Amino acid sequence: MASVVLVTGVSRYLGGLLARRLAAEPGVDHVVGVDVIPPPHDIGDVEFVRADIRNPMISRVIEQAGVDTVVHMNVIATPTFVGGRTPQKEINVIGTMQLLAACQKSRTVRRLVVKSSAAVYGSTARDPALFTEDMSARRTPSGGFGKDSIEVEGYVRGFARRRPDTEILMLRFANVIGPRIRTSITDYFSLPVVPVPLGYDARMQFVHEDDAIDALVLGGSGSATGVVNVAGDGVVTVYQAVALAGRAVLPIPLQSAGFVGGVARRVGLADFSPDQMSFLAFGRGLDTTRMRTELGFEPRFTSLEAFGDFARTLRPAVPGGQVVGDAVSGLAGTASAAVLRALGTGQGR
Repeated sequence: MASVVLVTGVSRYLGGLLARRLAAEPGVDHVVGVDVIPPPHDIGDVEFVRADIRNPMISRVIEQAGVDTVVHMNVIATPTFVGGRTPQKEINVIGTMQLLAACQKSRTVRRLVVKSSAAVYGSTARDPALFTEDMSARRTPSGGFGKDSIEVEGYVRGFARRRPDTEILMLRFANVIGPRIRTSITDYFSLPVVPVPLGYDARMQFVHEDDAIDALVLGGSGSATGVVNVAGDGVVTVYQAVALAGRAVLPIPLQSAGFVGGVARRVGLADFSPDQMSFLAFGRGLDTTRMRTELGFEPRFTSLEAFGDFARTLRPAVPGGQVVGDAVSGLAGTASAAVLRALGTGQGR
């Protein structure tokens, strides 16, 4: 049972909310929240310590507080939120290395919970219908958040070998979505015109932000160990999601997605990494048996309900958006077909 909990990334939305929830849990005496900037939101009775997990000084924070449970929330999915890909990788990889080194030296840490991601499975046309926790990516993510998550999990497994006395739980979340959280996927479906890989209609799973917090609270205050997928029931296809969001579709050849994504990143519209575009083409499904049997968690929202709750917060893209959207989608489809013919390729599934 957790008594003194340290939560990293407490100045971000999920981290701050989780710290508040854990502080209210029976049996939890003290929660320490760590980040490089003060939280912009109320974190209640949580003690905030301004510290960088990339700095070895994090060991002193753990030691002075007598931390017995560490919940690592500071694995950042969207580079635009931290100033680019380089600081993102430093925070994700170097930060995790330093945090685990501090945990390894600690005499009090007995439990580690890591917020990981289903991005470790990648997205390809050869993927199984559902990934179980024992499966690995058919094609390892080439960069970005997916690659960072694989490296982070690798360091955690190394830590587990060095500290077999420590309980370790890794939660692999599907895309978290909801009315208040902002992520690369919410930015994507908030665009007035949504670029979609031509000829594909991927199946996606989501986790509602409230369910994500509930699962993390259960993980941080409970005793489950191992690797657990976390996702809402059912799937939502890309075209269903675009329709729910009331947006227009811009079909683009998958081969040109990298160029389109680069333009979108440069102008600050959304983050489109190559792995993100692969996900939007091929999708991903998670087996959630362990979520119920080992974590003991039952989501309140299905994937469709989670996306719908997010979509209700969106303003119309433009006046008369549906009419404009139909027109743009039709023109885009014609243009994309022409590009495909020029490239000499066929449509995917």
